[in-house]
Amino acid sequence: MVSQAAEKTVSQLMDEGKRIGRDIVLCADGKYRWTYAVSLYKNPAIFLLVWKIFFFILLAIFGCVMIVDVIEWGTKNLVSNLKFFAFFLIGMTVLVGLGYLLYAAIMGGSYRVLFEMDDKGINHIQVTEQAKKAKAVSALTVAAGIVSKRPTTVGVGINAARTEMYSDFSKVRTVKALPRSHTIKLNGLLSHNEVYAQSEDFNFVLDYILSNCPNLK
Repeated sequence: MVSQAAEKTVSQLMDEGKRIGRDIVLCADGKYRWTYAVSLYKNPAIFLLVWKIFFFILLAIFGCVMIVDVIEWGTKNLVSNLKFFAFFLIGMTVLVGLGYLLYAAIMGGSYRVLFEMDDKGINHIQVTEQAKKAKAVSALTVAAGIVSKRPTTVGVGINAARTEMYSDFSKVRTVKALPRSHTIKLNGLLSHNEVYAQSEDFNFVLDYILSNCPNLK
């Protein structure tokens, strides 16, 4: 999260910079900057990200339980265990959906982010006002997880505290473009980032990223 003072400096750089697209500005320090607001109600990307976090945590726990159960009892409980997992998955989806709607309401219906990009990498930064709210939601989620003794809830709360993500282009291995959702996914060995750009700026951002990632597969 950038400080309010730093945000004012960035705003000044953008005001004085050279506009090269609808939203993208080439600033005096050589960095391209733009802001983007993702509708939390219309764009499902963030909901799907949260759902996937819960799903893979749940899958890992279920997998361990299944292995122990098969070792001890064989496959006689396999069908009932799979049914239990399916019902649990449905319940998890409902809870994640309700939690997401609450988060969207707290954030005012949108996720607002600043991007800073040069030939070394790109930084994805949640704007200060929203970042403060996100940290407050994170703290409450972690506290709820501790009280209810649910490590998955604690893990999701810790993850929600992250309001900035930097992708070093030299460490990016795959790039996936999703023009319809204005999204470019950057994936590395241990990092995953999402870049958003308006339709008029999308190809410029995508081409710039592709031309500066030397280790793409």
